[in-house]
Amino acid sequence: MELGFLGPLFERQGPWASVYFDTTTASEDAAARQKLNAKSAREQLKDEGADEATCRAVHDRLVSFPRGQEPPGHAVFATDGEIVLDVELTAPPPGGGPLVAWQALPRTGPLIELAAADPPGLVAYIDRKGAEFELTGSLGAQAAGRVTGADWPVHRTPTGDWSERHFQTAVENTWEQNAAEIADELRVRWEKCGAEVLVLAGDARERNAVYDRLPPDLRERTVQAEHGVRADSGPEGPAANTAGGRRLLAEEIARARADYARQRVATALERFQAGRAPSEDGRIDAVEGVPALVEAAREHRIAVLLVRPEGPDLHRDVWVGDEPGQLAARRSEPQYLGATEPSPARADDALLRSAAATGADVLCVRDSDVPEGVPRDLPDGGLGALLRWPYEGAPEGGGAGGGQHATWQ
Repeated sequence: MELGFLGPLFERQGPWASVYFDTTTASEDAAARQKLNAKSAREQLKDEGADEATCRAVHDRLVSFPRGQEPPGHAVFATDGEIVLDVELTAPPPGGGPLVAWQALPRTGPLIELAAADPPGLVAYIDRKGAEFELTGSLGAQAAGRVTGADWPVHRTPTGDWSERHFQTAVENTWEQNAAEIADELRVRWEKCGAEVLVLAGDARERNAVYDRLPPDLRERTVQAEHGVRADSGPEGPAANTAGGRRLLAEEIARARADYARQRVATALERFQAGRAPSEDGRIDAVEGVPALVEAAREHRIAVLLVRPEGPDLHRDVWVGDEPGQLAARRSEPQYLGATEPSPARADDALLRSAAATGADVLCVRDSDVPEGVPRDLPDGGLGALLRWPYEGAPEGGGAGGGQHATWQ
């Protein structure tokens, strides 16, 4: 998960109201239940010390949500009487009722599981005249441009006359030229759009030709779909843009994104397993356990934060100041806090704030994603990190090898 969307939460001081709200209720009394849950959230916030303006703003937003299966829930973050961020969830919060917190930091930890989104994909709808591009992600799909190649000649003729064979050679040259232009434009757009999976859809011959012209590193991220054509393709296209065809293509795109997400987690876990033990020259490329992670976060070493949602370290207290880098495992470490009145915070919330501020990636580790040969309890305690640059020997807070989270007091 890329955390850039959380930026507004870390540009302001708290305390913060955080509410995870289920909107899937579809029973006859759905409206009444929604109002009751909104009232319950408001009362919980008030009991925890939230100001009246913030309680009212949250309540009004919760009762305004439409009921249905999509999206199955929302996470609402508010402070000083204002809704700062409203995130659509991909899964409802457990238990049916709202999850509510009033604390120094936004309660972002549940987003790792409830808003976990497969990586964004760039889709190219290709025919022999060009291609249309679409960027698809957790918030839906949006147009991402197009490329128009030569439009003549693009159709073969069935005769065997010499002049016609010459014409057909020209047709194939046009196809090849257009494929090269599409591949070049895809490379440029890939570098700009932030997608992690490329899906080629449409004319089979042309998408194969485009695939062959992509750089090797981009081909490794590319999947060829069996369905889908350009919106402006005529009846001579390889398939009709029927509702069924669009549904099948959407399933192929979703599967490609999910497969890549699982592969990415598996690769990260294999790297983590290898990197948590010192190499022959004493370098450590991965850490686990709250003290070691706190130290790595302060030094901006974390490249990928690994979170196992059921891990016990997620809810351990750390101490935070107003800035993301003001983070300590113990309140008795004022040199790291830079604040006269540090606040307690959950380890997962504090590390996610740091990850968002430093551009680190975050991966949710589920049992189904753990590859063969990797223990299912990694990272130990539920929190671990791959480092941007290694430690030369064990970090000050520990964290190399297993069981380090248990040493923290």
